[in-house]
Amino acid sequence: MFRPQIKVLDCTIRDGGLINNHNFDDRLVKEVYKALSAAGVDYMEIGYKNSRSLFSPEKYGKWKFCDDEDIRRVIEGVKSHTKISVMVDVGRVDMKDIKPKKDSPVDMIRVASYVKDIDKAIAMVNEFAGKGYETTINIMAISRALDNELTEALAQVEKECAAPVIYIVDSFGSLYQETTEFLVKKFKNILKSKEIGMHAHNNQQLGFSNTIEAIIHDANYMDATVYGIGRGAGNCPLELLLGFLKNPKFDIRPLLDLISNEFIPLREKIEWGYIIPYAITGMLDEHPNSAISLRNSDKKENYREFYESFMPSETE
Repeated sequence: MFRPQIKVLDCTIRDGGLINNHNFDDRLVKEVYKALSAAGVDYMEIGYKNSRSLFSPEKYGKWKFCDDEDIRRVIEGVKSHTKISVMVDVGRVDMKDIKPKKDSPVDMIRVASYVKDIDKAIAMVNEFAGKGYETTINIMAISRALDNELTEALAQVEKECAAPVIYIVDSFGSLYQETTEFLVKKFKNILKSKEIGMHAHNNQQLGFSNTIEAIIHDANYMDATVYGIGRGAGNCPLELLLGFLKNPKFDIRPLLDLISNEFIPLREKIEWGYIIPYAITGMLDEHPNSAISLRNSDKKENYREFYESFMPSETE
């Protein structure tokens, strides 16, 4: 009825922080951690480890930087087996800021990389692994990757990379089940020594179904967020994923309380989820930033004009 190898990583605060510049208060972050712990979720990704020389603390909240003392403050006093993850982007972290694992509350560091930067991601992962951290590489914008370049990158990862988990990231929410199946099988065929992960966005309301598709084809690391919160259309909803997995270690009830008490009110303040402009960018394999800009404009409901802005003109 379930596959015990499957690990669930919640990225509510990290991906949700892309909506509000990572300005979640400590109380909410602690409530999320408590609920995930009670629900039996394997990992909580609490934010990014970004460089303050590149991102201003005056513009971004603390979860853009994830100082160890901030993390310790929100997890203190909670009895938990849920591990803490942070994400870094290639070229956006000061490597000297990463302490050895023995001196940090962080358990896992995930490196987000485009295919073109895979050599840099491998070097970063190997350094983090040498400091004692669990690691992954998350290959972003997978729908835009050329097949031959992806093949070469995966072969390099298999040969040179210490990370035991490599993620397929559907950044634009443009994948369908058939492509998800193709990609998982491709990753598994090349990455003989690695586990495969899936990070799905919900632009076309396929985040959950594409996550299931990845599971069917033996991917074992799954990302999700509470109530599907995340940039733009959001992510695979965590509560749906736990309901699907049927693993007795998971308990959905703490998540239901968290949604009722925190995320229903939160959605009155910030917007996420399936909305037509995000569906359009998903259909057309476009970055959701254009849809986010539309939603912040006085033309937020002008869907046809938005769609036609992507169409070639008659003179082209």
